[in-house]
Amino acid sequence: MHRPAASATPRSAAPLPEVTISEDGEVRFLHLGTEWIQGSMLLDAPFDIELDYVQRMMAWLLFVDPDSVPRRQALQLGLGSAALTKFCFKKLRMATTAIEINPQVVAVCRQWFKLPADSARLRVLLADAGAEIRRPEHLGRFDAVQVDLYDHEAAAPVLDSADFYADCRQLLTDEGCLTVNLFGRDASYDRSLASLCEAFGTDAVWAFRPTREGNTVVLAQRTPSRPGRMELLARAEAVQTRWGLPAVKWLKMFKAVEG
Repeated sequence: MHRPAASATPRSAAPLPEVTISEDGEVRFLHLGTEWIQGSMLLDAPFDIELDYVQRMMAWLLFVDPDSVPRRQALQLGLGSAALTKFCFKKLRMATTAIEINPQVVAVCRQWFKLPADSARLRVLLADAGAEIRRPEHLGRFDAVQVDLYDHEAAAPVLDSADFYADCRQLLTDEGCLTVNLFGRDASYDRSLASLCEAFGTDAVWAFRPTREGNTVVLAQRTPSRPGRMELLARAEAVQTRWGLPAVKWLKMFKAVEG
């Protein structure tokens, strides 16, 4: 079983967990003080996305013109093994920012997970995500905000209130989308979904079916739309052809949330 990738704001002042790595054949894994997998990398394809649910965090691509993607900006809250950050930066050629609270995670990603150094198009900010996203320079800037904020216990999202999701909404451009990984041992999904719907409006929210491991990716649009199936299929085929993501298969398990 996988636990969700990311480390984020701890619920208390407890020390941040130690970051460790392991390998199993062709895949390298990141751990936060437990045996649970917090992120992964294919050793022969370090800029691809290995885990299904992490691939689904790219579903915002279904709502934009593929030709416009390199001109857009992406933000990750929680670095994990840097899979999303690397994909947006290297594969999509986007300006990419990640916010991570644990300096060990950043160091390990740079040393063991092929995370490039900061540059004009790539920034990794060492900060508390909940506080950092309220800074005015981030508002209305991002076309994709990807949230995977779990601590080493992986019981429920660390930042998960309607107020937090409202802050995330303020980060987005008019065409922007939020994708969030929802996972928890305490049946927190319904509560999380309600908070997202409160912040964005139910008509702006879409959801995947859960993965076998229990990760459910939810998408929320800054400006609600309901593209038809043929439009979504054309976008999915373009995404799959250009970037190798299984986007056509996504349409069998991805639908608008009913009010």
